[in-house]
Amino acid sequence: EVQLQASGGGLVQTGESLKLSCVASGLNIDDYAIGWLRQAPGKEREGVSCISGDGSSYYSDSARGRFTVSRDNAKNTLYLQMNSLKSEDTAVYYCAKRADGVNWDNFASWGQGTQVTVSS
Repeated sequence: EVQLQASGGGLVQTGESLKLSCVASGLNIDDYAIGWLRQAPGKEREGVSCISGDGSSYYSDSARGRFTVSRDNAKNTLYLQMNSLKSEDTAVYYCAKRADGVNWDNFASWGQGTQVTVSS
């Protein structure tokens, strides 16, 4: 069974930073494209970032320049460093496995999310 446990969310003010972590089990993150998606109230879930098995990274237009995805293969852990947070970043963030043979922002599965709330 694949488990993707996200943590590190919280309440911050506009302009502050958070670092999310995801500990994976049931798969080795270096063998797959793994990333982050989020869902805000009243909105469709959207891909935020993804890192492929070869280390290539991808970002949504909103995340690009502010967020950085990385991984520690030895710890089987994925990270999302989020800087310059905005109120529109408020959402539940999920660690997710990308679907095969699709664009980077198409995810097939994910675990429990962590809440990120950014106050104005």
